[in-house]
Amino acid sequence: MKIDRRSFLSFLIGGAAGTTLSPLPWKLTDDSSIWSQMWPWTPVPEDGEISYVNSTCTLCPGRCGITVRKIENRAIKIEGLKGHPVNDGGICLLGLAGLQLLYGPTRVQTPLKRAGARGSGHWQKISWNEAISEVVKQLGDLRAGGQPHTVGLITGSDCGTVPGLLARFMTVYGSPNMMRSPSMLDSYELTLHLMQGVQAVPGFDLENADFILSFGSGIIDGWGSPVRMFKANSNWRRNGGKVIQVEPRLSNTAAKSDRWIPIKPGTEGALALGLAHVIIQESLYRADFVDKHSAGFDDFKQLVLDKYSPPEVATITDIDEKDIVGLARDFARAAKPLAICGRGRGTLPGSLDEFTAVHALNALVGNINQKGGVWAVPEIDYINWPEVNMDAVAAAGMQNERLDGAGSNMYPHTRYLLDRLPEAIASKETSPLQALLVAGANPLYTMPDSTAVKKAFDKIPFVVSFASYMDETARHADLILPNHVYLERYEDIPTPAGLQKPMISLARPVVAPQLNTKHLGDVIICIAKALGGNIADAFPWSSYQTCLEVSLGDKWESLHAKGFWLDQNFMAPAWESSFETASRKFEFANKAAGFMPGFTPLKIEGEETSYPLVLIPYDSIQLASGFIGAPPFAIKTVADTVLKGKDVFVELNSETAGKYGLREGQSTLLSTPRGQAKVKVHLFDGIKPGIVALPRGLGHTAYDKFLAGKGINFNELIGPIEDPASGLDAAWGIMAKLSRA
Repeated sequence: MKIDRRSFLSFLIGGAAGTTLSPLPWKLTDDSSIWSQMWPWTPVPEDGEISYVNSTCTLCPGRCGITVRKIENRAIKIEGLKGHPVNDGGICLLGLAGLQLLYGPTRVQTPLKRAGARGSGHWQKISWNEAISEVVKQLGDLRAGGQPHTVGLITGSDCGTVPGLLARFMTVYGSPNMMRSPSMLDSYELTLHLMQGVQAVPGFDLENADFILSFGSGIIDGWGSPVRMFKANSNWRRNGGKVIQVEPRLSNTAAKSDRWIPIKPGTEGALALGLAHVIIQESLYRADFVDKHSAGFDDFKQLVLDKYSPPEVATITDIDEKDIVGLARDFARAAKPLAICGRGRGTLPGSLDEFTAVHALNALVGNINQKGGVWAVPEIDYINWPEVNMDAVAAAGMQNERLDGAGSNMYPHTRYLLDRLPEAIASKETSPLQALLVAGANPLYTMPDSTAVKKAFDKIPFVVSFASYMDETARHADLILPNHVYLERYEDIPTPAGLQKPMISLARPVVAPQLNTKHLGDVIICIAKALGGNIADAFPWSSYQTCLEVSLGDKWESLHAKGFWLDQNFMAPAWESSFETASRKFEFANKAAGFMPGFTPLKIEGEETSYPLVLIPYDSIQLASGFIGAPPFAIKTVADTVLKGKDVFVELNSETAGKYGLREGQSTLLSTPRGQAKVKVHLFDGIKPGIVALPRGLGHTAYDKFLAGKGINFNELIGPIEDPASGLDAAWGIMAKLSRA
């Protein structure tokens, strides 16, 4: 057996990744638990009656079912809920640490009003009546002045009753400017709409696939539901399934895959079209699907045969021509092949061209709405509230164009374009938003070019955060109305990302609220009733729980008893009834509608003469990179080649390091057109030469001493790049340079 450098690295990294699936992390968990018991704010529970409560974890998009063990009225352990369709008893590192987020010191303990400059950390404690009255006054004054459209809302989700209440409030108040944090689901939803004509979310029947072709998806690095991915990965190993990982860096996922294919970053879409070329040229596609149930195939065929031959794609991607041909044949000849995309955790939208090219591969092999394939999962229609009755002020406000441009003539099918908001504000002398509400999101940390985001948001006269924790956005708000954490509240959780059957999970109170917080749903209802008129009439419920029970109807009892409701009878429709396009077929292309897949290289920011390297991010299962900050225990498990003390390491190929005279552990200055930061060098030949990799999830300026001030936030070093097809942020990296610190 020949062992080359790449195989050796895969062996090493694969061993490290394998420990994630072994008992070792749980030993680390035990050690971290012992370590955390030394904190003064961690009380030891008294002896008493033991009980268990089922709920749902909402710390990531996975939405796993959990069982919380209690002694008397104190939660002491979180476990996975056996039988839950997402995780079936498993739990990830972040889910394990949920109690630290319940009892930790980063929580906002009571409503707060800013008492100094924004970001100064000076606050005045106020009552809930005072806090709600302040919001009502500000919003009431704007509405009285005929300016309801100058109120914006940023939320982390648009599914379920709480986002439904927020959307209902914005509509009846009179503002079209509700925006959701972006993710790969935005691009997947657009892809399903363009190619299948449906309004749905993607479901991946991973458990039944036998050949997974992943274009950068961090299957065991936090993509989708981490626990489900771990279980699926183990299932493939047992049953002889194959996983092929295409990405420029040897991630944990790449190391545990059957084959890692290093690729020039940003060229994944070209590779997908190159594979399509081989599949079509060699007639390896599934003719019964393509001939009878697709449209636009001839145009697509001509495109890929003319422009994406293996030699051409090899030049674009830095992948050997023979590897492209072999991969295409292996994919097409597998019994149940499945192609997926969405880099890392899938929190970045990416290029629409890349998503449509990858989805076309699934169509070529006929794996649309099939066992082991990708399914279009419809939203569950259970929120049947009466239509709101808008008054003249609301009707006039809703006639204004959205500030982010979503739904405009330029981007008619994109629902949210949050990353365009800072420029929309910065480009005006006076902020077009006079008030901003933020719920379930932390845009000052998660949005690209966070320095510019902060500068734009500072122009907004009134910012309200409903955060449970003192995150970056809350720290720069004018008013904080803290929400209960997920272990203290009821909330419905519709179908999580990637699940192939419609379901609803229920988050329910495990313990009584520990602090002076209120449920966001109750707060919105209170604000609406206080504003009066048509706004109050649109919220007839006495409380959020009443709204939730009424909305769930006959599903409530099952949810309360089991913790979830699953549509067991759902089956993906047959090909004859799967598509709602104009042709009633899967559309590889539609020239009349202006839709044609292709690959246009996305020019990332920076000139090579000044910035000769390429900086890319990478995700880790130990680090939360969304609106929730990593808990102390998770930080404890991060390797010292990633974070040591407060210093973060960038990964650099030894060839590149030698070229710039850099050595292991050396401090250096990482610079991009958007910013700079001091970092240390970690030599890692599992990354292509000329590339610098920086972990996401560090560099917080808020939270607590266990998280704040450690490393650098990747978003401080990169700006958004607008995808010409969707308007979404498609930036996968930025040009960079390293110099002596």
